[in-house]
Amino acid sequence: MDQRSPKKDSASDDREEKEQQEEPIHFGEIIRAHPWITAAAAALLIAAAVGVLVWWLHARHYEWSDDAFIDARQFAVSPQVAGYIQDVKVTDNQKVSAGDLLVQIDPRDYQASLAQAKARVSQAVATVGNDDAQIAAQEAQIAAAEEQQREADAALVFAKQENDRAQALVKSAVGTVERAQQTKSQLQQAQASSSRAKANVESVKKQLAALRAQRVSSVANVEAAKADEALAELNLSYTNVTAAQSGTIVQLTAAKGEYVQVGQNLMMFVPSHIWVTANFKETQITDMRPGQPVSIEIDAYPNREFKGHVDSIQAGSGTAFSLLPAENATGNYVKVVQRVPVKIEIDNPPSDVTLGPGMSVVPEVKVR
Repeated sequence: MDQRSPKKDSASDDREEKEQQEEPIHFGEIIRAHPWITAAAAALLIAAAVGVLVWWLHARHYEWSDDAFIDARQFAVSPQVAGYIQDVKVTDNQKVSAGDLLVQIDPRDYQASLAQAKARVSQAVATVGNDDAQIAAQEAQIAAAEEQQREADAALVFAKQENDRAQALVKSAVGTVERAQQTKSQLQQAQASSSRAKANVESVKKQLAALRAQRVSSVANVEAAKADEALAELNLSYTNVTAAQSGTIVQLTAAKGEYVQVGQNLMMFVPSHIWVTANFKETQITDMRPGQPVSIEIDAYPNREFKGHVDSIQAGSGTAFSLLPAENATGNYVKVVQRVPVKIEIDNPPSDVTLGPGMSVVPEVKVR
């Protein structure tokens, strides 16, 4: 028993030391012991809180999205007439201005068609001139026929008067029967001459109406020939494929000597006017309005900031205009925050950078 007692005393001493070591730490004593460290830590915490507050107060005035890209109304350049390409005046990624010649199609066939059309116009105009001459001649014939009719009418009046006098003399036994018969015959001849003159006037007037109708047809032929000439001239102008607006040539496929059909794709054209299409969440456009300033960051130029403004907000979400829009009336419904396209115009796009459709951007709109 006496031998085990020293061991018990040593074990109790160890427990007392361990209990002394596990006593709670008093932060007040630490703060009093290290006042400068404590003050620095408190200052850091206050600065962090102020920084978070300032960031939140600043961030709440802005809305941003990384679902955004540069957009443009690019289109394919196609010829309006068929033919062999005589020359290609542009190359890949070349910038052009409105009216610049892009492709020259062999114009000889269309020049010949234009010459033929001009000849048909001259022929039609000559036909109208011939009709005018015939109408003038016919009007002269009408005047002559009317004059003959007046002469015949005057002769008829005289013959009638002579016949009346001869018949009266016969009845009074003063004149002879032969004279009465002669004047009656002359009256009948005068009546026939007057009828022929009147019929002749009607005939030449009908011929004049026919000539005038013929002239109307000839004038219509002139207009048709002029329309053919204008079309031939237009087709000839189409042999010069020009830029409708300023922009950049991309995906050039036209080659010298190639035979092209109407509507064949020769190249793609990206207009100079570009903008940003940003797909914001529908919860982000609450305070968004046209005209609000926008700060734009382009992934291709990370160290530059571009300025712009909100141009318009699409009336509807992007899915509503997709090829296969969602049909929420069937199956199970899960509410998903929709994206609404917002058009952002770039203010004074710089000329020293290359911007084109599809490039990723991050716009930040100041909404408050």
